[in-house]
Amino acid sequence: MIVLVLRLIILAVVLYLIYKGFKYLFDPKRKLELAHEKAEYYFHDDSNNPRKNFFITYKGLMFQGEKYLGETERSFDVVSIFIWPHDPSRLQGFTIEDFRFLETEVRSNYPHARIDWKSPIRELLEKDHMD
Repeated sequence: MIVLVLRLIILAVVLYLIYKGFKYLFDPKRKLELAHEKAEYYFHDDSNNPRKNFFITYKGLMFQGEKYLGETERSFDVVSIFIWPHDPSRLQGFTIEDFRFLETEVRSNYPHARIDWKSPIRELLEKDHMD
């Protein structure tokens, strides 16, 4: 009887470890961190929850976007987004085209949103509009 109970406990522990392993492998935050370390592009967002911020990693720099819900012509949707880099000192080498690419990617998920960048990116993009 004790042997049977021990086998069931061991089986339960093994199944639990397998479950946790799969959960870890397919965790989107882990994929975000992996892409960040490899300096690749990755967009992490819970589009069903407008209160949760999204994260973008691009060229080794992490950006965060804050979404604001509002009304559009026929529904409520994300109408405003503020994006900022986590470490502005690592912006060296980024071009206006890089920020336009990021805006395009965000617009593909939130077509009704107005995108605003926080300093110093905002000033760079404003200079581009004036030229």
